[in-house]
Amino acid sequence: MTTSLPASLPVDADTGAGYMGFVGVSTGSSSIMQVFPRWADVLGLPTRELVGHDLPMDATPAQYVAMVEQIRDDPNHRGALVTTHKMNVYAAASDLFDELDPFAVSCSEISSISKRGDRLIGRAKDPITVDLALNDFLPADHFARTGAEVVILGAGGSGTALSWALAERADAPTRVTVTARSDEALEHLRAVHAQHGTAEGLIRYVRTDSPAEAAALVAAAPAGSVIVNATGLGKDRPGSPLPDDVVFPEDAYVWEFNYRGSLEFLHQARAQEQARSLVVVDGWRYFIHGWSQVVADVFELDLTPEIVEQLAQAAEFARR
Repeated sequence: MTTSLPASLPVDADTGAGYMGFVGVSTGSSSIMQVFPRWADVLGLPTRELVGHDLPMDATPAQYVAMVEQIRDDPNHRGALVTTHKMNVYAAASDLFDELDPFAVSCSEISSISKRGDRLIGRAKDPITVDLALNDFLPADHFARTGAEVVILGAGGSGTALSWALAERADAPTRVTVTARSDEALEHLRAVHAQHGTAEGLIRYVRTDSPAEAAALVAAAPAGSVIVNATGLGKDRPGSPLPDDVVFPEDAYVWEFNYRGSLEFLHQARAQEQARSLVVVDGWRYFIHGWSQVVADVFELDLTPEIVEQLAQAAEFARR
């Protein structure tokens, strides 16, 4: 049985085998609550219990600190996946961790919280998981063959991770445009790329003050480009970063990072799917890779592609 608890309350149940955590906004509605027990069986985990830590979008630094301290100090707590709040967890509580991986430090985010003895470890798994999800649908030679670009709507944790992963690809796009509604977000992204040594000129940073401005960037992208909703709109908050009259490029790959919620961006793309010859992708495989990588981190497992496919099949069965 799964439990959803606000992060500010202690967990007083003694489960014996312990439990894993999920830090998000509305964790109870996530498919992982049904999927995790099946994955526990596939992987032979010591526990089938997943505990949700729900925090509001405007959570205070003190709330993040309390949540991380709860995970650290509770001997039954194995560790946690962090979703929407990963950048805020780093900003508020990174000093509580004994070890942070290079991705976490460079991207200023924590998506995986694990324990090794009495040491608390923070890692940023998104650059790995977003690349795995991208490879599931995009041909390996797509950018070299087409000269296509990428437009990433949103410069938060997922958008940052995707831009990082694209810069690492042997088949890199000719240009990656990342949008944000604030100069501060774009400056942070610039700093991440500078630290990473991203090729000068690959990334274009564009502030968009309205959906219409974002739509103009999308419409101007070459045929075959990858258009990504990394804003979180359509999941934790209703809406889309684009207006309904947006025109997607011909033959574009339109990727909605979310798989649940109101999904307005996804519906906008599907409305043009046949007329514009789009490949429309939701966030389900990203969800699979994101969760499987963190579960492996928390429970110290090695994942093979074959095991990941077993987990994907189990997740699909649980979702029906």
